[in-house]
Amino acid sequence: MPGRSTALCVLLATVVAGLFFVPVFGVAPLLAPLLVPAAVLFVVARLCGRTEALTAWRPLLLLLAGLLAVIETVLFPTTAAGLPTGETVSALASGVTDSWQLTLQSTWPARPSPDQLLFVPLLALAAGVLGTELVLRARKPMVALIPSFAVVVVSQLYVALSGLAAVAAGLGYAAVVGALLALSRPGAEKPASRRRRRAPAFASGVPVVVLGLGAAAAAGMLLPAPGPAFSLKQDQPAQVSGRVTGPLDDIADRLQHPDVPLFSVHGDARPDRWPLVVLETFDGVNWTPGGHYRRLGAQLPRSPLVSVPSQERTATIRLGDLDGPWLPSQTWPAAVSGADPLVEESQGSLWLPRPAGEYRLSWWEPQVPVADLAAAAIDQRAPGGLGAIGEPPADVEAMARAAAGGLHPGFQAALTLERFFREGYHTAAGPGLPSGHGWPQLRKFLIETRRGTSEQFAAAYVALARIVGIPARLVVGFRSPAGPAAGGGYTVRNGDVLAWPEVAVAGAGWVPLDPTGTTRLGGAGGPAGLSEVTAQARAQLPPAAQQHDAPVAPVRSSGDAGGAHTGDRSFPVLWVLAGPAAFLPAWLVGVPVAKFLRSWRRRRRAGAGAVLGAWLEVRDRLRDHSVPWTAGMTARDLAAAARRLGNPSIVDGLHALGGTVDQVLWSGDVPGAQAGPEAWAAVRTVRRGLAARGPRLRLRAALDPRTLRYRE
Repeated sequence: MPGRSTALCVLLATVVAGLFFVPVFGVAPLLAPLLVPAAVLFVVARLCGRTEALTAWRPLLLLLAGLLAVIETVLFPTTAAGLPTGETVSALASGVTDSWQLTLQSTWPARPSPDQLLFVPLLALAAGVLGTELVLRARKPMVALIPSFAVVVVSQLYVALSGLAAVAAGLGYAAVVGALLALSRPGAEKPASRRRRRAPAFASGVPVVVLGLGAAAAAGMLLPAPGPAFSLKQDQPAQVSGRVTGPLDDIADRLQHPDVPLFSVHGDARPDRWPLVVLETFDGVNWTPGGHYRRLGAQLPRSPLVSVPSQERTATIRLGDLDGPWLPSQTWPAAVSGADPLVEESQGSLWLPRPAGEYRLSWWEPQVPVADLAAAAIDQRAPGGLGAIGEPPADVEAMARAAAGGLHPGFQAALTLERFFREGYHTAAGPGLPSGHGWPQLRKFLIETRRGTSEQFAAAYVALARIVGIPARLVVGFRSPAGPAAGGGYTVRNGDVLAWPEVAVAGAGWVPLDPTGTTRLGGAGGPAGLSEVTAQARAQLPPAAQQHDAPVAPVRSSGDAGGAHTGDRSFPVLWVLAGPAAFLPAWLVGVPVAKFLRSWRRRRRAGAGAVLGAWLEVRDRLRDHSVPWTAGMTARDLAAAARRLGNPSIVDGLHALGGTVDQVLWSGDVPGAQAGPEAWAAVRTVRRGLAARGPRLRLRAALDPRTLRYRE
């Protein structure tokens, strides 16, 4: 059969192209779904070549045989005695329409379930059938590689490989292409009478093919998947169904019915608390959770926020009367078996609207030395740690700075703020428990009653921490009950409900604190991990009178070393004059250019980021024109402050932007494609209004460098 060796290379090229999805699914789940259909296509192509009557039907036969091979390797649970059923056909249709998108909505490596994996062998099958026909009919081997190269391009939209992984995968594909070139050169295929002379050509291609397959597989097995510079996954979060009552609102009610069992825990790990959901957005009235959920894949890697060694822990959770869509989890979940939840990667929250019954959870537990934690700095990279807090009362802002001891933001300041609550406030008990967590309730708690549940303690701590620049977030969950575990497990009840703050610490990630002083260290008789280390750092905290920031080392000039140099020095007149001479043009050019680049970066954001960028751009431009702004101001608040500029178009633009910001950032809905353009259209309206203020005011605003120093 002419061209059978080149057809084999084309099919192997599709296999190698499919292996470019290894960072998404891993090597083992892809091998059979790619190799078996390719082998079936090669056998069917050879059989059709021996019977001239079948040549015209070859594309259809290849497609049907390949689909059957895909069904048997991927969809065998939906078959009856190895034969396709109606469920099989439905699964194939879903593989064409939904599989690719479900994978984008998953954390990677994704679970190799048929509903996510199916699109990869289907892509390789389509490329293999088309490539085989091109090489056998048109006899243009290089044109026949176009379908497999298209599969490579699609894989790069999922994970844009870089570094050694990209080199190894590229060499694997190039090796197969080289074999195809060697086998398709003139004289490589001879009639049957001269078959012995063809053997060297085929033999020269086989090692190259094997090398190509090995290099492509090694790219996935031996090299870590790099962080993609681009991926469609970034804009494909999974959809969560509807809005539900926040668990923060349920704390007072749960405490009134403390004996209701919620879930039981079995396993060797004994964490002191079980997070349920993280709340990081506060508008002055309500705390809301994050909404960037993804399908939980095979295993989540260690977080890049944690640079210290981490140990994997496991436990089995059996749900009882716990309602709501969130599952008990840990800060850094690794994997879940027995359930298929969505996960908020930056928060660790697990979302599952349907009851799971029982599931096994594994998580990463950072191992932080006490000395390192006590002297640690805060982590400004942590997402959501310095989010909005509405408009705090003026007396609360002053209280926050005093409560932190005047220290710079750091873990010592965070512990000092925790001690402020522990020593000056009381946990409420009995009937008539206080409820509410908006600024009216928090101010009453902070200034007047000084009595509340963990709801007020945690919400007030996070708000005050953000005021003084400490990244913090609010977590609602449950403490582990006191006492040893009975029968290898323990039961968590309503009375164990707890809200607590977490602060972002460099190297350790999110560290839980305990402003109420009611968390039971060691959980149900076991080690508490990070909370135990935090307790030791808390015990080492010096008294308030002895607290101070670390001193800055003085800068010594080269002539001060050892005090030995005492010779005369000439006064550096030229250097003194060169400083102002260089500063003036740097200011006149650098400040406007820096503001232009900042605006350009904000416009290039996607989704909700574009709306947030528009809000930051308007805020900074109005501050350049001396419009007062304070932390927690909304777009409408800023519109009221901007009325003094006397231009109605500025106010109109801010009101339009405020509507878009509320819809995208606070409603919980996924932003539409027009949200970003609408927000930046409002920015242009505000800019046109500011442009009417005259050249002198515009020049002063363009050269004002103060807004460049604020962190976004």
